[in-house]
Amino acid sequence: MKNLSWRLIVIAAVILAAVVYVIPTFSPGVWPHKKINLGLDLQGGMHLALEVDADKAVENTIERIGQEMRSLMRQEHIRYRSVERVEGVKLAVTVENTESIEKFDAMLDEEFPDLRIADRSETDERLEIVLDIPEKETEHIRKLAVDQALETIRNRIDQFGVSEPDIRIQGERRILIQLPGIKDTQRAKDLIGKTALLEFKLVDEDHDVQSALDGNLPASSEILYQTKEDRTTHRALKTPYLVKKRTSLTGAYLTDARVQIDSQYNEPYVSITFDKKGARLFERITADNVKKRLAIVLDDNVYSAPVIQEKIAGGEARITGNFTTEEARDLAIVLRAGALPAPVQILEERTVGPSLGTDSIRMGLLSMCVGGILVVLFMMIYYKGSGLVADFALLLNILLIAGGLAGFGATLTLPGIAGIILTIGMAVDANVLIFERIREEMSLGKTPRAAVDSGYDRATLTIMDANVTTLIAALVLFQFGTGPVKGFAVTLSLGVVASLFTALILTRAIFDYFLISRKIRTISI
Repeated sequence: MKNLSWRLIVIAAVILAAVVYVIPTFSPGVWPHKKINLGLDLQGGMHLALEVDADKAVENTIERIGQEMRSLMRQEHIRYRSVERVEGVKLAVTVENTESIEKFDAMLDEEFPDLRIADRSETDERLEIVLDIPEKETEHIRKLAVDQALETIRNRIDQFGVSEPDIRIQGERRILIQLPGIKDTQRAKDLIGKTALLEFKLVDEDHDVQSALDGNLPASSEILYQTKEDRTTHRALKTPYLVKKRTSLTGAYLTDARVQIDSQYNEPYVSITFDKKGARLFERITADNVKKRLAIVLDDNVYSAPVIQEKIAGGEARITGNFTTEEARDLAIVLRAGALPAPVQILEERTVGPSLGTDSIRMGLLSMCVGGILVVLFMMIYYKGSGLVADFALLLNILLIAGGLAGFGATLTLPGIAGIILTIGMAVDANVLIFERIREEMSLGKTPRAAVDSGYDRATLTIMDANVTTLIAALVLFQFGTGPVKGFAVTLSLGVVASLFTALILTRAIFDYFLISRKIRTISI
């Protein structure tokens, strides 16, 4: 009786926990728990496969090192002819006169010890040296770029407001994204794929823009365009700007970006705030270039190029560009989340409509109900009263799977429904083994209680072996599978654990209750 009491307490606690977690799915807001999450194939949404251009991250690192090197050489008064990126991932430096060469070598050893010398030649007081990054460090930069891209995209999606997104790395450079329930797919793609590299560059007002467009482009400048859409004709209007190649300030110093409304024109703009170092740099840039134009560039597109009227202190600026409120909000999101360390390319895109997801749910539930009814009828007809016990355990098994999905925050997918249907058959399979053992023991003349004890004892090891091996396979699928495979593994794993509990503990407690407490003399089996 004592063992039976403890088993009843455990069973009641498990069933109560399952009910607590399942209720919010049918009555949201009743309990402070999340409801069962539906996958992309059930509620519609978007699936994207992205590839990170990790080689570009290496090129950006070399470019940044080159800028640091130029700045240090100017500070150390080292005479150099050029510091240029060559072959994409190498840095070619030309230094003149013996004294500058000695200073450069000292600076190289002290400030850039991780750079590898790929080629070096020194003639007539001139040093020509080619530097690159070792392979091990290059691979580290590539891996870091993918990891940073994953976190940046996750931050953007979280701020965008998608519930239960699935974002993961696949292979070395690919990122898989599933956004259930999303409707504006184009806006989501623009938000995810935008590099969001914010730069402040001075406009080159010493040279003519038209002359540069005709081919006379100064070496230190480049042409960038400001693109605006005419609200009446919906045509894109491009305005060329001749800007300095050298970036005065980047978005790396941003701490916040918010949408504000211009009180004069009643138009939205993005207000940005720099950290202390960025505020000092911005103040110095604006102080040194009063009455000059400063272009605000995002991903090589000029948003505005206002004239600096005076020194701007406080570390705050604004980005205007004839935005809609939605465009301004998306721009603020990508700026807050940070720039991608390297560009991303969309390799695969699939969109599932909500109606298709609803049909999938209806057909999945229908198949589950049909399969469940057939199993229930078979158990009732073949095993009679004991079959009803197995049917009751089957219903609780489905409840436990639903509670597990909600409790662990797992996502139910269409293959997951297939896993539940499979579990319906597996759940009664354990009971079939037990019932057949009980029949054998009763045919040998044992009492119902002795037959039940012996049947459970002899069948338990077989049931454990079969279910544990299935559970191991399911866990392997969950660990290494993606998408549909993972959804199937989730419900299969929960179903195996639930069927073990209902077959070995729940049904045994029911039999013991009738045989010990109610003192039943015969078993309907």
